[in-house]
Amino acid sequence: MLQQEAPKDYVIATGIQYSVREFIEIAAKELGITLAFEGKGVEEYAVVKRVEGEYAPSIKPGDIIVRVDPRYFRPTEVETLLGDATQAKDQLGWVPQVTLREMISEMVTKDREIAERDSLCKVHGYSVSTSTEY
Repeated sequence: MLQQEAPKDYVIATGIQYSVREFIEIAAKELGITLAFEGKGVEEYAVVKRVEGEYAPSIKPGDIIVRVDPRYFRPTEVETLLGDATQAKDQLGWVPQVTLREMISEMVTKDREIAERDSLCKVHGYSVSTSTEY
């Protein structure tokens, strides 16, 4: 993209559609957490059904760990989004090489490493800012 003669916007996407729920379920599984979704629409939430392994020591069955928050809805929300990377493929030869599961695994692993580092710093008396929202 950066080597093109003229700047241009490209869509970088797999062309495979996933729901937010699927993303959440995959990420939870990476931590050994099995979820059940309850409620409907803006009242929907995810309850922990089972925790396996050592990656979620403070999570227990029955905990509600995900809720729908209408504050994050876009003003012109659409029912479905699906990226079309045809232009990137045709003009740049770009094709996706990482699956959604692989990407989520990388993201969860990195977040887990940061959480472990922050926890270690706190144990040794250091102040740690854990906010990642800007």
